[in-house]
Amino acid sequence: MEQFGRILVITGGIILLLGLFLTFGPKLPFRIGRLPLDFRYESDKFGVYFPLGTSIVISIILTILVRLFTKR
Repeated sequence: MEQFGRILVITGGIILLLGLFLTFGPKLPFRIGRLPLDFRYESDKFGVYFPLGTSIVISIILTILVRLFTKR
């Protein structure tokens, strides 16, 4: 039962952070999806978008969160 409570608290925290990010995201000085390593190619017939910079940032944030909330 304690494990289930921990999962609910972590899930609620993630939802809260996501909601705050969606609310205040447009006011941030940087735009997710437009970071320096996000590659975009557009031509007349098709476009390719590869969010490498965004993926790296999200990976770092998730790694920090997982390390904070897991026991060793």
